[in-house]
Amino acid sequence: MTKYESISAEVRQRIISGKYSIDEPIPDEITLAKEFGCSRMTMKRALDILVLEGLLYRKRGHGTFIVKSAIQNSVVNVVSKETAGLTNLLKNKKVTSEVIKFEVQFPSEKVAAHLAIDSKTPVYYLIRLRLVEDEPYVLEKTYMPTTIITGINDDVLHSSIYQHIKEKLGLTIAGSHRKIRACKSDELDQKHLECKADDPILEVEHVGFLDNGVPFEYSFSRHRYDKFEVTTVNLKR
Repeated sequence: MTKYESISAEVRQRIISGKYSIDEPIPDEITLAKEFGCSRMTMKRALDILVLEGLLYRKRGHGTFIVKSAIQNSVVNVVSKETAGLTNLLKNKKVTSEVIKFEVQFPSEKVAAHLAIDSKTPVYYLIRLRLVEDEPYVLEKTYMPTTIITGINDDVLHSSIYQHIKEKLGLTIAGSHRKIRACKSDELDQKHLECKADDPILEVEHVGFLDNGVPFEYSFSRHRYDKFEVTTVNLKR
C-alpha cells in the first residue's frame, strides 16, 4: 500500500467512526499533511480517493466536507458523479410520466435517516411510472424533503423533476449513492410494468445529494429486467 493509500484508509476510518463533524469541513490539506508527515500533494491524492468514492466533496472557498448520506452503513455501494435522470439519459426518446400517487407525509425513521432529516420534517411521497416511447420502463417510488425541494406541481410531475431542481430551484446535484439488487416482481410491478409473476425486477435504491452534501432524494426505482443494465468502468490508479 502506498503512502497516500494508507492515509486515505485512515481518513476513511475517521469519517466512518464520526471523528470529524458532518456539519463542518474536515481539516485542510496543509494541516493534515503536517499531521501525517507527508507532502501536500500526497495528502491531496489521499483525499482525491475519498472524493471519487463519494465520501467527501470539495466546496471552493469553504473546504472539504463529508457527504452526509455516505456515512450511513445502510446506503452506498455504487457511486455516480453525475445523476442525469431518465429524461436526460434518453434525450432522443419520448419519455413520459404517469403519476400513480403523490402526497405529503411525515417520513418513517428509515426515510428520515437517509434524508438526514428528523421525523417531523414533511416529505413528498411520489410513485411515478416512467414510459419510453409509450412503453413502461421504470416504476419510481420517491421521497423528497419539502423544505429543500419546493414547487412540485402537476406540470413538474409529468415532466422532469431533476430539470425543475436544476433550472427552477437553481440547485446543483452533485451525485448519488446507489444499491442495485434483483427482486421478485410484486403486484404493483405486474400491473404497471406489465411484468409476469415470475419476472425478475432490478431495483435501484438511491440517495441523491446536492453540492453541499445534503441529501435531497431517497428513492427506489424498479426496472424491467429487459430494459435496464449496469455498466461500470474501473480505472487503475
